[in-house]
Amino acid sequence: MSKWATLVCRETDKSVEEVIAALQTICSETGFIIHNEDKMEMANTFGSHGVEVAKDFDLHMVQICNPEKAAPSLQKNHERAALIPKFVTIFSQNGKTQVRLLRLEPALIEELIQDKDFAESSSKNYDAIIAQVDKALAV
Repeated sequence: MSKWATLVCRETDKSVEEVIAALQTICSETGFIIHNEDKMEMANTFGSHGVEVAKDFDLHMVQICNPEKAAPSLQKNHERAALIPKFVTIFSQNGKTQVRLLRLEPALIEELIQDKDFAESSSKNYDAIIAQVDKALAV
């Protein structure tokens, strides 16, 4: 683990769609939402801008948010906005579904915006999102 960031990596035999569906259910049970449901399928996003991708391109960038925590946090300090989005990327590779999340470590967050409270709460949010991913892969 780096002092600054960790790439959380998971792999499953479940399909991309099964992982996303399970994650949606688990998020809704824990106060989180998938913020970009209509834009997370990157083949569609690129296609809507005239960019063609391979037929089997199935990368999904899932933005997870807890609006009840994010809104007051952003009102307290606008500098937090660049660090709040949490993307879980889900894609197929070598016959398996891969899940990735870039976790910014508290030391980096504190270094960037000098906000110890946010660094600590952000760490808890990463823990919660990783637990949701692990649960989605286990159900």
